Amino acid sequence: MERIIKNGVVYCPLNGINGEKMDISIKDGKIVESVSNDAEVFDASGQIVMPGAVEVHTHIAGAKVNVGRMLRPEDSKKDAEGTIESTHCRAGSGFSVPSTNMTGYRYAQMGYTTAMEAAMPPLLARHTHEELQATPILDHAAFPLFGNNWFVMDYLGEGDIESCAAYASWLLKATKGFAIKIVNPCGTEAWGWGGNVHGIHDTAPHFKVTPAEMIKGLAEVNEKLRLPHSIHLHCNDLGHPGNYETTIESFEVPKGIKVNPATGSRDTIVHGTHVQYHSYAGTSWRDFESAADKVADYVNKNDHITIDIGQVTLDETTTMTADGPMEYDLHSLNGLKWANCDVEMETGSGVVPFIYSAKAPVPAVQWAIGMELSLLVKDTAKICITTDSPNAGPFTRYPRIFAWLMSNQYREDMLENKLHKWAQKRSSIATIDRELSFYEIAQATRGTPAKVLGLSDFKGHLGAGADADVAVYNMNPATIDPSADYMAIEKGFQKASMVFKDGELAVKDGEVINPELKGKTFWADTQVEQNPYNAVLKEVERQFIKYYSIGFDNYPVEDEYILKPTPINGVML
Repeated sequence: MERIIKNGVVYCPLNGINGEKMDISIKDGKIVESVSNDAEVFDASGQIVMPGAVEVHTHIAGAKVNVGRMLRPEDSKKDAEGTIESTHCRAGSGFSVPSTNMTGYRYAQMGYTTAMEAAMPPLLARHTHEELQATPILDHAAFPLFGNNWFVMDYLGEGDIESCAAYASWLLKATKGFAIKIVNPCGTEAWGWGGNVHGIHDTAPHFKVTPAEMIKGLAEVNEKLRLPHSIHLHCNDLGHPGNYETTIESFEVPKGIKVNPATGSRDTIVHGTHVQYHSYAGTSWRDFESAADKVADYVNKNDHITIDIGQVTLDETTTMTADGPMEYDLHSLNGLKWANCDVEMETGSGVVPFIYSAKAPVPAVQWAIGMELSLLVKDTAKICITTDSPNAGPFTRYPRIFAWLMSNQYREDMLENKLHKWAQKRSSIATIDRELSFYEIAQATRGTPAKVLGLSDFKGHLGAGADADVAVYNMNPATIDPSADYMAIEKGFQKASMVFKDGELAVKDGEVINPELKGKTFWADTQVEQNPYNAVLKEVERQFIKYYSIGFDNYPVEDEYILKPTPINGVML
């Protein structure tokens, strides 16, 4: 099948294309240099063309997501859609935690074609993959949780990087996982005993390891396995006033480790996630204020790190994280219902509803901190725009975030008319007049996430050989002024005029027309030396009998279980 998207205004940062009028040619699901005269033509005259967007960090599948759906029937009631017979789109519901079908549809409507589930308990990998494969259109991957895993804590407590790497290789294969995710290292395990850690040098209860040793050790493991993505780090002390010092100290820990991916063009050693939640100054909520300038300054001065934002959207939403103690703190703060779960030897999680009211002082400052990070980090090649969906707000608010970032006037209206006065008094956002361009929005939502994930050979760009994931938006950059026409920007990004997934037209005029499209599952298929690998597996199997409620042979997700498996290979040195 040959297709050509003609006369669009193209933004493709990975190829340095900044608003050029050009054609995009597609053949057999890939971008090609040219097609024959028989190609099907799609006219994009006067419209913006970008690569399909890549979501680097979201929560859309797995056990805690389902708990969020069950815990909050009011969230489902708030937003529901029926079956659309003409397009065969299925019914769905959920505002902050939409059902699987609605998740795929709504990401696609905004031009997103790839999404990463950022926290997968290894024991629950099978269920996570079931939900991901029930989510239409999106290519996807899941990040297994390593930061409170008993095996990892034992190996790194002993300084045994080789055995830890062998275990990590097995766990990634067993779970069909993509990256090493670290959440509140040692802290979630401490929560199993009613506690937490409050700094990177605290020792985990019953283990001889600290968060700093976990971060550094897993970064070394990551590069030893030559994984496509760096370690994906949720720092300690999330959401606590004064935590920016812990954040910067954590980012500094793996600095100097050699970057060594086997595929892609990643050149960083750590990705800090939802950094808005980790950029707080003050000693309590009474004197809470932004430290985004300090965190952004660190990112500007260091090349070993990228971040995503975790932008607060000022909505009622559902918070969910493997940072169990943080969720209990949140429940204690707002008094709303709370769910908590411990996942055997691996991790834990919590779920709590939350209302980010624009008129409340703390949410107003949180909003400002996210804006500051996006605007104070000078190079959008270092940032990915996220909401940590649904934690800081639903992913469906991305168009609004883009409009905020592209229009100082929109932000000023928010500050003057909608937000609590703390937003101006306790942050620097009112003094920042930078406005992101279409090119920078494309970079922070396409180019940077694809490169950070190690997928830039075929994601996040429109060069020959890339997957034919293309988003077309009915906005003409020659006639629209994002600074003044910010509502038109929000509307334009909300529903794309055309979205192609692997060359197939998935969205037309803002509506999903091809809901049966299924995405690929990326996972890391690493190779390790057999002697340590076999020794580690023997020990893991022995521990399974002692500790786990599931048999060792029943733990892995079989290759046949994944509908469209797409392994990314790595080679251990």
